[in-house]
Amino acid sequence: MNVSQMMRHCSDVLLVPQKKVILPSIHSVFRWIGIATKIEMQIFNNGIPRNMPTFQKLIVNFECDFDVEKENLLKTLCDYRINFENGNLPLHHELFGRMKEKDWGFLEYKHLDHHLKQFGI
Repeated sequence: MNVSQMMRHCSDVLLVPQKKVILPSIHSVFRWIGIATKIEMQIFNNGIPRNMPTFQKLIVNFECDFDVEKENLLKTLCDYRINFENGNLPLHHELFGRMKEKDWGFLEYKHLDHHLKQFGI
């Protein structure tokens, strides 16, 4: 993944709590692992675990334009903030289970921070 693809990936991930990307159902064992990971990240303020699996729908393996993806990420982030402030976030995530607004904010921040640090941005 290059930086342009990373920005597209982060935009796509931000579309999940906006209900514009629907994740497929997963086996309950993986959901329990996801819930445990969410709790562990919150308790210890850890980042996203290295090599954590990604939903196929969120993998970007095609070429992306840097300027287009940068603008798209900024717009998607603004849209996410509006949904967050208006209480329009879902109460459930397919991997992380039950979600409150603080959970969405924490996990979205950690995800974006993870990838920006990954590329030294």
